[in-house]
Amino acid sequence: MSAPTAPGTARAPERLRRFEPAAFGGVWWRELTLFRRYWVSSTFSSVVEPTIYLLAFGFGFGALVATIRGLPYIEFLGTGVVATSVLFTSAFGGMFTTFVRRKFQHSYDAMLAAPVDVHELVTAEALWLAVKSGVYGCAPLLVAMAFGLDPAPGMALVPLVGVLTGLGFALFGIWCSAIVPAIDSFNYIVSAVLTPLFLVAGTFFPVDALPGWAHGAAMLNPLYHCVELVRHASFGLRPGADVLHVLALAVFAALMWLLAYTAMRRRLVD
Repeated sequence: MSAPTAPGTARAPERLRRFEPAAFGGVWWRELTLFRRYWVSSTFSSVVEPTIYLLAFGFGFGALVATIRGLPYIEFLGTGVVATSVLFTSAFGGMFTTFVRRKFQHSYDAMLAAPVDVHELVTAEALWLAVKSGVYGCAPLLVAMAFGLDPAPGMALVPLVGVLTGLGFALFGIWCSAIVPAIDSFNYIVSAVLTPLFLVAGTFFPVDALPGWAHGAAMLNPLYHCVELVRHASFGLRPGADVLHVLALAVFAALMWLLAYTAMRRRLVD
């Protein structure tokens, strides 16, 4: 039993945890309320886009290249497009949605007036986008199955791969939203950063077909590690290599969290 507090002496406030569940719950409840309004259009694009990629590249380019790495090209492509779906869902949401809420709607000012801190806000927003990415990342696999991809038990790990990859890119998008001077500046990021990452990730062709220097640079691409993990989950896990891929994605997410938190705190508090 704790000692009684002397009359006239204020009780010291209880020490709060670094991350309060109530703060996460508040942010996620708001996101869920908004998501109920636009989930149809968001889900539609997540299914139609991979279908277009599979039709255009799978039956177009696939007519010229029958197999890659011993896999039918349609299956090679279908597993690789998962990373593309994860990238667009997480990075674009982190960039555009976060910028609009901070700059124009001032939603974050209202959230921070409640018992929510910047690190909780950034983490909760990024985790929401990561979970969406993990779910929508399964859409390309389902579409690929309709085109002949055989289901495999390891595919149950694909949503987890999508969440981990989406977390890093959601935090990347949040960081970008806090450092760009205007919303038009995202054009530079999409063209100079996201597009090269999207093209040189092993989605459409193996990265070992690139020149030596480009092959080495591709190893630093988080999307490459996502693509490899998805393919291994679909066609056979490789524990030694997969641990390294997971570690690379975890390091990327940790670095992006630090950058996103620092930049958003500077914008919202400092």
